[in-house]
Amino acid sequence: MIIAFDTYYYENKAKTIGVSFNKWENDKPIEIYSEIIEGIAEYEPGSFYKREMPCIISLLKKIDLNDVQFIIVDGYVILDDDGKYGLGGHLYEKLGEKIPIIGVAKSGYDSNKLNSKALLRGESKKPLYISAIGIELNLAFEYIKSMHGNYRMPTLLQIMDTKTKEN
Repeated sequence: MIIAFDTYYYENKAKTIGVSFNKWENDKPIEIYSEIIEGIAEYEPGSFYKREMPCIISLLKKIDLNDVQFIIVDGYVILDDDGKYGLGGHLYEKLGEKIPIIGVAKSGYDSNKLNSKALLRGESKKPLYISAIGIELNLAFEYIKSMHGNYRMPTLLQIMDTKTKEN
């Protein structure tokens, strides 16, 4: 199973969605996991993972990790060319470096040319930025590239994003 996570913040709450699927080309999720947590930490520049990690870990408790082959996070796994961990890197460590993590970010960093790869999907002029740990970056890039959908954002990641913002 592959599972993708995203979190949406509002008031003092965070809504985290996990979308699971079996094949990169799937257009419908197997299951959608959802959880709202209150009392979220404030955003800390350069340490975004401190805010989002507890949300993902809490939702992961509802899932048998033995069934998970890959995790996709909305954001970076590695933030720069020096190898500084982003959300995905910290999650990889937290999970005992057992499950490969792929990051899909919407914005690029000039300081991250070695540990991320720009992916243009569909007819979009704006790339997605792929980063990874526990899996070769080029393979992670190809997996995200092969995901269902004709637009910049793969279908299942768009479903996940939409679900985070629903009441």
